Amino acid sequence: MDGRYRKNILPGAQVDIVLKTDQRTGRLTHGTVKDILTRSAHHPHGIKVRLIDGQVGRVKKIEPIRPIN
Repeated sequence: MDGRYRKNILPGAQVDIVLKTDQRTGRLTHGTVKDILTRSAHHPHGIKVRLIDGQVGRVKKIEPIRPIN
């Protein structure tokens, strides 16, 4: 899913983000969304989120939600 649209991101979602310090390299950090920090519906570089572990970055990839069997 596209991390540039706020409607695609929910607290608890598994995402890959780019931290501010990793913007030059594009290194991704995986985690679970705690808070959505961007207020607008769209951001061209990705919606900014805070992960459960406190790291803040822009969403580049959203993992699909898998049903529990």
